[in-house]
Amino acid sequence: MAYQHILVPVDGSEISFSAVRHAAKIAKAFGSKLSLISLIAENPFTEADFYYSSAIMKEYFVEAHTNAKKALKQALTLAEQEGVTAESHIVTGLVNAEHVAQKAAEVSADLIVMGSHGRKGFQKIILGSFAQDVLGASQIPVLIVKK
Repeated sequence: MAYQHILVPVDGSEISFSAVRHAAKIAKAFGSKLSLISLIAENPFTEADFYYSSAIMKEYFVEAHTNAKKALKQALTLAEQEGVTAESHIVTGLVNAEHVAQKAAEVSADLIVMGSHGRKGFQKIILGSFAQDVLGASQIPVLIVKK
């Protein structure tokens, strides 16, 4: 099976950059399009039970966008080092598995490549597994990179 369009969520972690490298190698082998996304929560305080000022929100968005741009710039460089030109997008909204799957459908991706931090035990219970959630939400194949 030849993949035509690969989507990679990037969060700035080393494991997400490893996923970019793997995806770039696959894209190069198949001549696939490569899209890199970074998700930013539209309102990280949605379920908070306190009031916050617009200054706090502005500071959050400025920092979140700065971090996302930095991570995507590094991911683009990694793809280029593998000989692949990629496109990148900052996606605002919900930071959840369903949003990744929805974005994959929007761009007609036929493969999602993402890193997994490999949390175990108590950390997994508390933090969950985003990669596992994407597996459950996606209708297309998901390749999980562990290192």
